[in-house]
Order: sequence, then C-alpha cells, then structure tokens
Amino acid sequence: MTEKLGMTTSQNRILILASVGTFVEALDIAIINLTIPAIQEQFAIDNDTVQWLQTLYVLFFGGFLIIGGKLTDQIGRRAMFLWGSSIFLLASLGAGLANEFISLAVFRALQGLGAALLMPASLALVTHTFQEPKARSRAIGIFSSFAAIGSGAGLSVGGLISTYWSWHWVFLINVPILGLTLLAALKFLPKDIKLTTNNPSDIFSGIILVLALLLLTFGLHDLIHFEERPYIITGCFIVSILLISIFIRRLHTHETPLIQPQIFNNTSLIISNISFFLLGALFIGFLFLVSLLLQKDLNYSAASAGLMLVPFSILSALIAKFAIPTITDRFTTPQVGILGMGFMFAGAAALFTSIYVIPALPFVLLGAACISGIGMTLCFTSLSVLGVKDVAKENYGIASSLTSTTYFLGAGIGLSIMTLVDKLIPSNLAASPVSLIVLGSYAMFGIGLLVFLNYSDNRKISPAPSPVKQAVSSQKTS
Repeated sequence: MTEKLGMTTSQNRILILASVGTFVEALDIAIINLTIPAIQEQFAIDNDTVQWLQTLYVLFFGGFLIIGGKLTDQIGRRAMFLWGSSIFLLASLGAGLANEFISLAVFRALQGLGAALLMPASLALVTHTFQEPKARSRAIGIFSSFAAIGSGAGLSVGGLISTYWSWHWVFLINVPILGLTLLAALKFLPKDIKLTTNNPSDIFSGIILVLALLLLTFGLHDLIHFEERPYIITGCFIVSILLISIFIRRLHTHETPLIQPQIFNNTSLIISNISFFLLGALFIGFLFLVSLLLQKDLNYSAASAGLMLVPFSILSALIAKFAIPTITDRFTTPQVGILGMGFMFAGAAALFTSIYVIPALPFVLLGAACISGIGMTLCFTSLSVLGVKDVAKENYGIASSLTSTTYFLGAGIGLSIMTLVDKLIPSNLAASPVSLIVLGSYAMFGIGLLVFLNYSDNRKISPAPSPVKQAVSSQKTS
C-alpha cells in the first residue's frame, strides 16, 4: 500500500496518525445523536436541554478552530497534535464517567476545544509532510476520507453502542483510540522547529468571540423564559453585542489580528460563509431531529436507526466520486450550491411529510437521502470553492478555516434557534413540524443567497452594450 501510493514508511505513519485525529473529531459530531433518547431517559431532561451537548461541542469547536490554526503555526504541529489529543482524551473520559448532566455538558465542551486544536494540527502535519503536489493531493484525499468515514460510522456505532452497551461508551470508546494515538505520536512524529517570530497572533480576540457566541446562544435558547429572568437574558444579549464590537475593533487595530479584515471585501467569501452557517444549522439540526423521529416517534431501536442511515453515507461518497466531476463541469459553482440547497430543502420537506403519512419510514429515508446523501455533498463542494474564490493565495488557509468556523458556529446557534421555536409552538411529537419547517427555512435562505451570487456573477461576465447600440436605444426612447 505504501509503495503503491509513493509514500515512505515515515510519511505513512504520520498520515495514519493525522487521519485518526480527524476521524475521532468527525466521529464525535455524529455518534452522540442516536444516544440522545438514552441520555434524556437517564437524566430526565427534555429536547431543549439535551441539545446543549451538541451545541457546546460545535460552538467550542468552531469558536476555537482559527485559534487552533494560529497556535499550530506558532507552537508547532507536533505539540498542538499532542495537546489536542490529550484534551480530547481526558474530556472523553470525563464525559463517559459523568453522572450529572452539567458535568457531561462541560466535558462535551472540552471535547470541542480539543477537536479545535487537533484538527488544524492534523491537517498541517499532512500538508507539511507531503510537499510534492501529486503526493499531497493523494494524502489529503486519504485524510479527508477518514473524516467522511468517521461521520458515517458515528451514526451506526452510536446506535449499536446505545442499544447493546450504554451511552457512556460513545465517549469512552475514544480513550483507547486516542491513548494509542498519543503513544505512537510521541514516538513517530518529528519534533517541531522553533519559530523566531516575535509577533504572536491575537489569541485573546478568539476567546472574546467564543464568549460572545456562548452568551448569544444562551440568550436565544432561554428567550422563551424572558418573563421569568428578563435581566439575565437581556444581559446576555447586551454583553454579547459588546464583546462582538470589541472583537471587530481588535481586528482593525491589532498589529497581528486573528483574521485580516480586508478578506471580508470579497462578496463570494461572505456569501459562502453565510451559506456555510446555514448549512451547519441545517445538517446538525437534521442529525438531531432524525434521531428523535426514528426512535421516539417511530419507535425504532438506536441500533436499527443507525443502520438505516449508514447507506446514505455511502451514497454521499459515491456522489462525490462519480457525480460531482460531471455536475461541476456542467454548472457554475453557485448553481451547484443552489442544486445542493434544493436537495436539502427537498429532504426537509420529505421529513415534514413523514409526520402526516403512513407508512412514514419511506419519507424519512427519502429525506435522509436528499440531505445526508446528496445535498450535503453538493453544498460542501460548491461552498468550499466559493469560500476561496478571488482570495489571495497567501490567505487561502485563513479563508478555509473561516468557512469551517462558520459551519460549526451555524450548527450551534441554528440548533438553539430551532429548539427555541419548538418551545414557542409545542408539539406532542419529538420531532415537531415547526422544527422541520425551520430546517426548510435554512435551505430556502441559502438558495436565495446563492441565486443572488449567481445573478451577480452573470452580470459581471455579460458584455457591455456597444456605444452604437446605446445611441440607437436612446434615440428610440426619445
């Protein structure tokens, strides 16, 4: 295998270690979803409380992701890989042993922090180990496939563990994996070269941003209880706005800002990031709701629900390999995104329909196919390209990190908005109709943004009318 891919033994070891890192962080986004009913039963909590386990993970992941990338550049790839893996391991152990929901939520947030440090370090190990373009492309392909495998395996593994063991093991399973990874990393990863830079990035701004988003999310989540605690909720919004203002000011005044503000002068990048925000809100919301729909509303076991959803991860891989090249040749990048968001909307509509028809399962599986199997692949491909379109080469790294950050922040905030609306319009169903309408609205908003971008791009490339035609036109009107 190593010889066929043109890799040395040392390169192969580094690639495997880095791939395990991205596998674990992707696994833990998906693995918890089918254990949600079991966690609710043990702690006697409702949907809007249990969603904090996913919200905290993705908010800490997304919020600290850019910081993780900056620290990887400053401290070193090996050091940050070890730190990220260690934090993730200890947080997983704490979550697996937790006997109270509060402690479980705290350890879940720390898992997100560990993932935010681990992911950039893992990718940096791959890109710096493989310098030759073709070898680098193959290595990144293998690295990315581990993330896809982790996401796909998370649903089935989580369901099986929840059914035949207990929910605690969806966290404890990380401990031996990361323990062996840490031992191998200490032995095989090359030591970091110390940098001589005297201009560290503005890490403090990243911490300000995370605090602002946490307060904003908490305010949105508890908005329905405004009459009971108006000062706390109002204070959350005021402090959040104040912190965001400080963050924006520091971007323009700090010598080495966390993000160069000039990067936001790019319309394609802005629309890509807003669309990624909506995509994160839609997809993580889908994972949350489909678990409740299959287990609580349709009474399937966690194992059965997980196995039902596995084929759609395979479908996603097939779409990426065989359909994406043809689609991207025939359509513009925004049009591919519109197509993807269209499938996401169709998936939400199918899930909504499943509530009112018998049998419901075919519509649930159709919705999963549209969202997880097709729409997600098309959207990710399109929005990733749009996120770096017209961006200077030296800013590719930060532009790519920014799209990942907005995706995870959208996941956390979007989930809170969905549960807020669900509380405002309660239902006797675990996956309520209004929650599915919110999912569909995310897709519709995304379609609108991408249609606007496509229209703008078409106007840019349209030939301007000649002076003669303008003169003739003016004579006719006069």
